[in-house]
Amino acid sequence: MAEPDLELDSRRALYQHIADNPGVHFRALTAEFEYAKGTIQYQLRWLADEGLINESSDGKYTRYYPTADFDEADRTVMNALRREYSRRVLAHLLAEGPLSTTELGERLDKAKSTVSWHLSNLSEAELVTKERKGRRVVYDVADPDRVERLYAVHQRSFTDRVVDRLLGLWDSY
Repeated sequence: MAEPDLELDSRRALYQHIADNPGVHFRALTAEFEYAKGTIQYQLRWLADEGLINESSDGKYTRYYPTADFDEADRTVMNALRREYSRRVLAHLLAEGPLSTTELGERLDKAKSTVSWHLSNLSEAELVTKERKGRRVVYDVADPDRVERLYAVHQRSFTDRVVDRLLGLWDSY
């Protein structure tokens, strides 16, 4: 029998989807389910009020996480991993070590300004560190073990095969 908190099918389905896809955002939930937006909003609010899920903003989206599985630091990492180019920046830094904006731009085939914007967001979230080496500034992952663990455990919910090939982390867990 289902837990009393999750006795409604819509509530249980939303909670299970959030548990299977931590960091999912509202628009993705509305695309996944045929429920009215108001129903999804109501059930999300109910789950949050009951302490079953947490909300976390990544600056663009409000993302949802099961409370029992993700602390604030985990949610911050997952917010970044849910953004394609932030995930790719982190993957290159994990795979290759400290890199400059120019080096990351070459690897990502993106303008330095775009890479700089992503690095700035990652730095503000305290996910990357920066260090001046002479005239260069290089970036590195602040907590590589946490990022690798969360990526490896949840990589099936990401759709970025470039990062999968670059890291190959799922084999190590």
